[in-house]
Amino acid sequence: MMSEHVIEDLVADSVRILDGHVGTGDPRVRDWFATLYGFERGFDCSFTQFRVMDILLRRGYSYRYPLDRHPDYAERSAYFDALTEFTGLRTFDEDASDFRGYDSWTEDGYVEPPFLYCDVGTALWRRMVAVGELHGPDAAPPHRIRLIDVVREIAVAAEKEQDRELIGLWYAFGCGTLLGGPAGCPFDVDELAEMPAVQDLREVVRRTGALPIAQQSPYAVPVEFADDQDLETWWWRL
Repeated sequence: MMSEHVIEDLVADSVRILDGHVGTGDPRVRDWFATLYGFERGFDCSFTQFRVMDILLRRGYSYRYPLDRHPDYAERSAYFDALTEFTGLRTFDEDASDFRGYDSWTEDGYVEPPFLYCDVGTALWRRMVAVGELHGPDAAPPHRIRLIDVVREIAVAAEKEQDRELIGLWYAFGCGTLLGGPAGCPFDVDELAEMPAVQDLREVVRRTGALPIAQQSPYAVPVEFADDQDLETWWWRL
C-alpha cells in the first residue's frame, strides 16, 4: 500500500494549490481545508499542518495566540509556562467507558512554544469565540463540503499548473471515497454522470491525460474487487 506520507504530501500540496489559485478573501477556502484535513484524519498520518501553517493562518483555518490567551491560563499558568515542545492539550482517560481513541487530540488546541494554536470548528475554537477572542467571519463555523467538490477545485487549479500527478492521485480514490464513505458510493452511474463536480473532474482528467497516473496508484480500486462493478467500470472508462 502507498506510504501514508503520500497522503500527507497530497493534502499539503492541495492546500498550496488552492491558496495559490483562489482569491484572498474567498471564504470557501477555509471550508475546503476543513474537508481536506478531515480526509487526512482517515489515514495513519502525522500532524502535517505546520508544513503550510502560514497559509492556514492567513485563510482562517488555524489561529495562533500567545499562551496566556488560553481561557484556562490564569488557573493553569504553571502548566502552560512549563511546556517546551509540541503538545496536544486534550487529555485522555484510556480506562473511561467512552474512550474512543486519540483522533480528537487537537480538539482542545495544541502548543508549539511559544504559541497556542487552534483550528476552526474545534472545542478550543468554540471557547475562543465564546470569550470574544474571535469575531465576525472568524467566529463562523465551517460549512460541510463534500470531498468531490473540493477535489474538483483542486483539479481545476492543478490543470493550470500542469500538475498531472496531483490530478491523477485524487482521481485514483474513485467514487467510493470521493462521493461516499465507509458504506461506499450511494449514487448510481446516471446520477454520477449528471453531477457538475464529477463532470468537471473527469474532463480535467481527460484533458491532462492523468488517468494512467490514477491507475498506477495503490489507492485505486480495481474493477474486479469493486463492490459495484458498474460504478467503478464507469469511473475508469473516460
